[in-house]
Amino acid sequence: MSAEKLITSLEKLIKLHKSLNELAVRKTEVVKVGDMEGLNSLLNDEQKHVKAIELIENEREKQVAEYMKERGYEQDSYTLLECIEVAPKDLKDKLISLREQLIEELFILKNRNQLNQQLIYQSLQFVNVTLDMLRPQEQAYNYEKPNHTLNANKPGKSMFDSKA
Repeated sequence: MSAEKLITSLEKLIKLHKSLNELAVRKTEVVKVGDMEGLNSLLNDEQKHVKAIELIENEREKQVAEYMKERGYEQDSYTLLECIEVAPKDLKDKLISLREQLIEELFILKNRNQLNQQLIYQSLQFVNVTLDMLRPQEQAYNYEKPNHTLNANKPGKSMFDSKA
């Protein structure tokens, strides 16, 4: 039955998102200490998680469509909510529970990613301020040589008209 496969897919998605949340927490710590090698390693792990989530999400979409076709609906794609609406009571409760867990994990991940983004932005600002302090600054003087050219600046010409 496709409902069992759908439940399994949702449980896998929840598990992967929990794992991704753990990586996000680790990333926060790595960013705080400035460990670039650790950050690169975490980014690689995140990419693997994202790919796995994409695969399972595609499976879930197919399973929802298959479940709906078994119920006599003929569209190609459906949302999980539409699937929940036509499910029997016992399955509906399970699907609602899994959906809420997944939404919770996504919310936690979104908040953690926003925090990490702010930390990285602040780190970049600190680096820029440090670089600005280390770079020699061009001094601005009150008196500057005028940029316009006069005849006096040309060789062989004098400022005074000798014929006058």
